[in-house]
Amino acid sequence: MNYILVGIVLGLVQGISEWLPISSKTQVLIASTFLLGLPFSLAYSFGLFMEIGTIFAAVIYFRREIVRLFKAMVGRGTALDLKLLKFVIIITVITGLVGVPLYLFVIDLVTSAVVGIPMTILGIILILDGVVIYLTRRRYVPRRGLEELGWRDMVIIGLAQGLAALPGVSRSGMSTSAMILLGVKPEEAFRLSFISLIPAALGAIGVTVLFSKAEVVQAVHLINVTGLAVSMIVATGISLVLIDALLKFARSGKVLVLVFTLGLLAILSGLLSTVFGG
Repeated sequence: MNYILVGIVLGLVQGISEWLPISSKTQVLIASTFLLGLPFSLAYSFGLFMEIGTIFAAVIYFRREIVRLFKAMVGRGTALDLKLLKFVIIITVITGLVGVPLYLFVIDLVTSAVVGIPMTILGIILILDGVVIYLTRRRYVPRRGLEELGWRDMVIIGLAQGLAALPGVSRSGMSTSAMILLGVKPEEAFRLSFISLIPAALGAIGVTVLFSKAEVVQAVHLINVTGLAVSMIVATGISLVLIDALLKFARSGKVLVLVFTLGLLAILSGLLSTVFGG
């Protein structure tokens, strides 16, 4: 087996799918199943573990925001820094409360193609929202920012992100879409979603290692340390490029194009998960 080639493929899959409204763990699940012959539960756990590369990219890209969060933690941040810290804490806690039980349920019971249904539903909702915007307020532009988000909004976003523990469900797709549906500016929705990836993904990796250590070790053994290292480097590099491109796209002001694109990608992700998820 060419471990470097396998590492490149898995890194590309992880680095691209993490930031789009398609489930990265499901795409890694599919790729690792075909490339390494992993069974569902093992490939699913490995898909969560593979988020290490995208965490590196998020930390590098949002290093200034991370510094602001640490300043807020020690009482030296601005009011906006404190609001960002509150946002991250609330949605991370809610994500954990929802995501951990779902993860334990999935590794024990779910092995069928129904895992693609949530993303398909999300895609339909987004497209319907786009149609409503087009028909009723053709110049509608979401204007809410972090400052306007209340704790109820944050709980909703956390609940949406927690559902990403299910295979076939995209974390970035759920959190970004929830914020856009709540009227948050697209660029702000993407930025906050990408920042919240860091604690959410760290938690996902921790839970995976805690409850599925044997599966992760087996998967790492199959891909080899060299392949794993290559996959992390590739995932980090492609993630940095994609984060910047998506933020520029969100900044363009083409709200309808953005909503319809997110919706179509979500439906595509759901259909792929339905076909290959079992």
